[in-house]
Amino acid sequence: MTEIFTPPYPRPPRNKRGLVKRFLRGWHSWIHVLFDKSYTMKMGEIRLPGRTMYIANELPLVDRILRGGTAFPKHSELVRNLDPLIGNSVFSANGADWESQRAMVNPAFAHTALGRSMPLMVAAADDLVARIEAAARAGGPIDIDPMMTHVAADIIFRTLFSETLDAERSNIIHSAFGRFQRLAHSASMLRLYGLPAGWFEKRSRGPARAIHDVFRPIVEARYAGFHGGGEAGPRDILQSLIEAKHPETGTPFTCEQVMEQVSTIFLAGHETSASTMTWALYMLAECAHIQTRVREEVARVAGDEPLNGAMLKDMSQLRNIFKETLRLYPPVSFLPREVTCPMDMRDKHLEAGAMLVVAPWLTQRNKDNWACPHGFDPDRFDDPANAEMAKQAWFPFGRGPRVCVGAGFAQQEVMTVIASVVRRFQISVPAGFTPEPISRLTIRPRTGMPLMFAPVS
Repeated sequence: MTEIFTPPYPRPPRNKRGLVKRFLRGWHSWIHVLFDKSYTMKMGEIRLPGRTMYIANELPLVDRILRGGTAFPKHSELVRNLDPLIGNSVFSANGADWESQRAMVNPAFAHTALGRSMPLMVAAADDLVARIEAAARAGGPIDIDPMMTHVAADIIFRTLFSETLDAERSNIIHSAFGRFQRLAHSASMLRLYGLPAGWFEKRSRGPARAIHDVFRPIVEARYAGFHGGGEAGPRDILQSLIEAKHPETGTPFTCEQVMEQVSTIFLAGHETSASTMTWALYMLAECAHIQTRVREEVARVAGDEPLNGAMLKDMSQLRNIFKETLRLYPPVSFLPREVTCPMDMRDKHLEAGAMLVVAPWLTQRNKDNWACPHGFDPDRFDDPANAEMAKQAWFPFGRGPRVCVGAGFAQQEVMTVIASVVRRFQISVPAGFTPEPISRLTIRPRTGMPLMFAPVS
């Protein structure tokens, strides 16, 4: 029996660190402040100078909070953190505002229907394979972190705007979002510790503006064309947002509001998928036996034919890799909610305004929920004994009324890209390299993800 591979994660110390050490460790990454008991506690309490934070890890509590809707809205700290990038959009809005925005945005998601989006994903994946082939000819490792950003951003770009994304704009997005994550994370850390964060908040607007500048010209031209001259653009997500009307007043989105919705869909539609694909390819590179099995599955189901949705449905091993990657490296590792009124939860009394965190990173790595919780074992999702945990202790897309509407899109996208890559390349890890995951807005490797690619003979 092959030993289960344990991919890297910050090994938690036995005891909780003091306030200063937690600050220093957390300055770079949220997951680095955790200690051993964090992974098994039912409910934790962290008192910081600027905020009292509670972390719910018990499954009934997790379910109650995620299904609570307006009783547990997204926390104002998260909204403030993301404001330069997505403003008041369907992701950050709460209450009646969220309900009306969701009603206006919902029709746009028809364009992410799997049958309609599959050809766009295949075309983008083919372009990725060509880029890898070109880079591999030079020899040496290839950093796939920016490449996964490119292919994921290209797919959502084609779905949003009916355009492909070139390398120049992709590099702007990858580098700007990395800077935004760093600055927004620092600002959030300072606020939690009751320290002034204005410098970091102000600086984070620059990279957010750089990302907006990539697609602002497209949005403004299409908006002006429709509302100024009645020109109907391509039938894509952008056009649906431009044409959307408030369910009660009939008022359309302003151009700036369309920009905020586009920014949200673009961020949610590419950054989380890019993170998942990066970690999935790394773990396949470390586990040659699993990589071989998946390659054989793709060959058996698809042969040399272009991939389609029906083929993906028959690739159970590939789907399990998608699920296991999200279990180990959920792109959004902590889901902060706000307590709206005083309440008791387990043995804690929570005041209004307190931060109540549900953490996929913790619940999905809890040894009470999963055997070998830190190990990469895609086969666990075929074990009937894990069926209940797959429902209760696996929630990378959230749950309840705020569940991510793009879950099916993301699964098809990630499976398409991984299948396209493994059918063409044998992937391995350069000698001596081990990535370090850091958790800010999403989980990414601190110094990139260099991997080796050799053509499959």
